[in-house]
Amino acid sequence: MKYIKLVIEIKEDYQEPLIAELFDMGFDGFEQHELVLVGYISKEEFSIGDREYIEQLLAGFPGHAYIQSEEIVAEQNWNEQWEQTVRAQQIGRFFVKPTWSAEKVPEESILLEIDPKMSFGTGYHETTRLILNMLPKLVDPGAQMIDARTNTGILSIAAIKLGAKHALAFDIDEWSIQNARENILLNGVGEKITIKKGSSEVIPAKTKVDLLLANIEKNTILKLLPDFIRALEPGGDLVLSGLLQTDQEVISDRLSERAQVVNIQQENEWIAVHARVNQ
Repeated sequence: MKYIKLVIEIKEDYQEPLIAELFDMGFDGFEQHELVLVGYISKEEFSIGDREYIEQLLAGFPGHAYIQSEEIVAEQNWNEQWEQTVRAQQIGRFFVKPTWSAEKVPEESILLEIDPKMSFGTGYHETTRLILNMLPKLVDPGAQMIDARTNTGILSIAAIKLGAKHALAFDIDEWSIQNARENILLNGVGEKITIKKGSSEVIPAKTKVDLLLANIEKNTILKLLPDFIRALEPGGDLVLSGLLQTDQEVISDRLSERAQVVNIQQENEWIAVHARVNQ
């Protein structure tokens, strides 16, 4: 089978959101580099219209992003190539690494073994790192929490390893659900995390949790925010990420109706907002 190899010049900060779009279009292989994302798709599934759509997507990312080149290549083991770009790293109290990494876990670090398999939540993106850095101060022993758009399951796993009693994690993508289940079992926390496919409708009506994490883009957060607030105990903590610094004002304004913004952390253009539901 012949494949289209699309080389896109785009900052590493914006590669994971773009991968999500490309995956939905049928791309099934990726290579990530500092300033370049390489995507692979079957030649039969790719059209001029698809290329034009990608160019429109790139126009929406800050900075200079464009299709650098396009060529036809033979089928390869995309996952094996992509795995070579995934590296272990320290993120606050957590040491995040794939199972194929031989790097030693630093003393006093909490190990998160995450095999992303071209999903998200590897810890590379600022939005994931921001939440992981916030978590140790937010998770109380025995806490009940929700992980909205769980991706690889990394945030649920981290919360359980910090002492949370139970997590409800959900995602709309089947490939994320499968990957999260694998990582949850890999980290030995399968009995403490419930995975569901869907969006906020999967949250039981009478649910009241202590902490809710949502690493999603702005428009989806604004749509689901009332459901998130309803699912939290009075005084419960809400952490929103997947947001750009330019989203801060509209998010803060919407939160002010039912919650108080406690803290906003920023890394490059991305932010995470910690709010506490009114009592």
